Amino acid sequence: MKIIKHKKESWEWIKALFIACIIAFLIRFFLIAPVTVDGKSMDPTLYDKERMIVNKLSYKLGEPQRYDLIVFHATEEKDYIKRVIALPGEHIAYKNDTLYINGENMNETYLESRKKDLFKGEGTLTEDFTLEDIVGETRIPEGYVFVMGDNRRNSLDSRIIGLVPIEDIVGKTNIIYWPLDNFRYTK
Repeated sequence: MKIIKHKKESWEWIKALFIACIIAFLIRFFLIAPVTVDGKSMDPTLYDKERMIVNKLSYKLGEPQRYDLIVFHATEEKDYIKRVIALPGEHIAYKNDTLYINGENMNETYLESRKKDLFKGEGTLTEDFTLEDIVGETRIPEGYVFVMGDNRRNSLDSRIIGLVPIEDIVGKTNIIYWPLDNFRYTK
């Protein structure tokens, strides 16, 4: 009798572990995933080696928004974390360290501390450019976004790699969970 009870209890544990593994796999594959910041291109918003959670469901239910922090497939082997700056149908230009979308001056509050750190005579944080200079288009085509790192002088972003296809976006990220003393929600 004890052997049968023991086998039954063992079988229940195996089923519970199997179900837990399936649920964990589904959550990891479809809903959220961990990602590690690699490099200094998002300083001072994100720091090298910080770990974040990517919400994979965010763009299955909606579209990227300006200033979202996104993770996207830059190459087959590497994902990047950058900030969405311009959306499909928009024109982007930078002049005198100011972002213009469709000719309208846009406020980038997340860059204020970085701009204050510049010494007189060091120039601008973001060099002047237009969308035409980068991709030869007057508007960002449907299905693409323009992304940049917050560390504008040290970022491999749309100014170099070109526009990012929306289909290559893994998801939105804004929760830093590691190291624990840096746990925060960022914009």
